[in-house]
Amino acid sequence: MNEPIEDLYQDLVLEHKRAPRRYGPVAGATQRAQGTNPQCGDSVDVEVRIEGDTLKDIGFTGHGCAICIASSSMMSEALYGKELAVARDLHTRFRGVLTGEIEPQEANLGKLQSLAGVRRYPSRIKCALLGWHALMHAIAQTDADGKEK
Repeated sequence: MNEPIEDLYQDLVLEHKRAPRRYGPVAGATQRAQGTNPQCGDSVDVEVRIEGDTLKDIGFTGHGCAICIASSSMMSEALYGKELAVARDLHTRFRGVLTGEIEPQEANLGKLQSLAGVRRYPSRIKCALLGWHALMHAIAQTDADGKEK
């Protein structure tokens, strides 16, 4: 049974597109990374301030479709102040849901669950993961001791 694409745009997703959380530069950012999707024109810059093994601050700027901006907004809201291990784990679970490797009800995604419908639209998965990929690149700039590479 195919559901219409409108199902992608649940109220929570549209709310995050209209008023993205943690949108803007991060004061004292220690790492930055950019993600672009030339197929649809999405572009997201993620900035983080990492202290030790904690994302003390996270923000993003950019432009894109509702899925891209909402996902980046929900990501930054979910990971603000969390440990890097939590960020990596949530990324793995979220990506697993979108790629069909994990069932949404098993992933414990919280509000990110509202983006699970993207998995039915393969061309939109990159939109939902763009901010996450940029975040993982930013985190990768930190070595095991929490110092910038």
